[in-house]
Amino acid sequence: MTTETTAAREIPTAEWVEIPALYADPYPIYQRLRESAPIHWVPAVDRCLVVGYEASHEIELDQERFSADEEQSLMKRAMGHSMLRKDDPEHDLERKAYGGVLRPKAIKQQWEAVFERNYRTYAERLRAAGPGADLVAEFAAPYAAENLRTVLGLDNASPEDLQRWSQTLIDGTGNYADDPGVWAAAERSSREVDEAMDEMLPVLRDKPDGSLLSVLGASGMPLEALRANMKMTIGGGLNEPRDAVATTVWALLKHPDQLATVLAQSRWQDAFEECLRWTAPIGMYPRQTTRDTEVAGMAIPRGTRLGIVIGAANRDPEVFDDPESYDIDRPRKPHLAFGGGNHFCAGAWVARTSVVRVALPRLFADFPGLRLDPAHPATVGGWVFRGVLTLPVHWD
Repeated sequence: MTTETTAAREIPTAEWVEIPALYADPYPIYQRLRESAPIHWVPAVDRCLVVGYEASHEIELDQERFSADEEQSLMKRAMGHSMLRKDDPEHDLERKAYGGVLRPKAIKQQWEAVFERNYRTYAERLRAAGPGADLVAEFAAPYAAENLRTVLGLDNASPEDLQRWSQTLIDGTGNYADDPGVWAAAERSSREVDEAMDEMLPVLRDKPDGSLLSVLGASGMPLEALRANMKMTIGGGLNEPRDAVATTVWALLKHPDQLATVLAQSRWQDAFEECLRWTAPIGMYPRQTTRDTEVAGMAIPRGTRLGIVIGAANRDPEVFDDPESYDIDRPRKPHLAFGGGNHFCAGAWVARTSVVRVALPRLFADFPGLRLDPAHPATVGGWVFRGVLTLPVHWD
């Protein structure tokens, strides 16, 4: 690691990259970018995109040179100043306030039974919708929403509220096109979340229940930070498990030989982790340089706004063989889908439990012959956040 920039090469500009093409399918774009350099200035998104694995990993582990507290942050505008856009020690203080709510012990003791109950509810909803139903709309999205609603302690909200809030808030976080309609929807959801929290906080102070809002409300965290962190959790805490369920099912149904292996050997963890590498639900997050520095032999001036493109890093051929393919048997190398260092995803164990231990094995057991609808292919979209949007399925 070095901070000298005198011998470093300049970052090239990629004026040809456009946001609609990134949304439709970013991976050919990432391949083209990686072939010439691991970092590019992309005017369309007003930042340098980091598309190499080693460069991304170096940046995410070094908060002294690369700050999460980005100026003009879209996340701050959409959700408020959460711990995700803070560096230590401020970040660490708020992260510790989450306590044990999202840790494996609490998940096993308190939340796994909730996930199992919610699975049964939404598996029946999918079954009632009949063959040809959209697995995302009928199962993955409401299942993730109800799990999150319960963990958060928002008893005064519905799963539909959580879905609307999550989608509009993350749309704001990824609004690099500066669409005013996207901002308006995010602002409405932000107000609704504030109102729901204001109603529940006194209830949970009187009757604490181990939910996240109950724990954070008793932690002494300032209200502004509490609101921002709850909105951040609503955004990532819903879309990541939703997309992990849908995308893993889609990947396995597209690869029947691998599905057979998973079923025979109960390799749901392998299927899940390879899905996150192949299609990271959170595809890009920002950083900003605190001083003149260099990464991968490239000079980066102080104040440069960076986009750490996890979706590209996880398909870097320097690290992963045949990276464009979904392959549960590939040699296990750490993907970056949950981030790293001090900002490693706080909800990683919730996602792994609700998806790997509960949803995936039960779906394939309860819906024999689960298969894609040949007349209605799945749709996939996004680059800041990417996942399966619709997944029509049939079963026997």
